[in-house]
Amino acid sequence: MTKTKKYIWEMVISALCVALGIVLPITMHSIPNAGSVMLPMHIPVLLCGLLCGPAYGLACGILTPLLSSLITSMPPAAYLPSMLCELAVYGFIAGLLIVLVRTGSQIANVYISLVGAMLLGRVVYGIVNALIFRAGNYSMEMWLTASFVTALPGIIIQLVVLPLVVLALRKAKLAFQP
Repeated sequence: MTKTKKYIWEMVISALCVALGIVLPITMHSIPNAGSVMLPMHIPVLLCGLLCGPAYGLACGILTPLLSSLITSMPPAAYLPSMLCELAVYGFIAGLLIVLVRTGSQIANVYISLVGAMLLGRVVYGIVNALIFRAGNYSMEMWLTASFVTALPGIIIQLVVLPLVVLALRKAKLAFQP
C-alpha cells in the first residue's frame, strides 16, 4: 500500500468516525440518560485512534464533540470543554499506544492500547473538572460515579466491541497494522 493510499484511507476513516460520533449519540439520546451510560461518542473516537494513529485520533477527539455540540447541542456547552479534553486524550493515547505497544499478540496490543486510553482519558476528565471547569464543585465521588459506575455499560461495550472491530478490519485487510 502506498503512502498516499494510506493517507487517504486514514482521512476517510477519521471522517467516518467523526460522523459516527455525531450520529450515534443522536440515536442514544432518545433513551433517558443513555449518553452518560452507553458512551456513544467515545466509541468512534477510540476506534479512530486505534485504526489511524495518534494525530487522527486527536483530531477526531476534538472535532467530534465540537461539531456535535454545534450541530445537535450534545454535549451541552457546559460539558463540552471537559468532554473535549477527555475525548482528545482518548483518541491520541489510543493511537499512540497502538503504535508503541508490541507484545507479539495483536489482541493484547489492542486491549492494552484501549484500556490505557480509557483510563488516561478518564483521569484527564477528572483533573480538568476538578481544577478548571468545575473547580470547587467536583469531588472524587462525582468522578468515580460518572467515570466508572454510571459508565460501566459503555465501558463493557467498548471492551467487547472495539477489539473485535479492529481485529476484523485488520483480518479483512481494511485496516493497517501500525
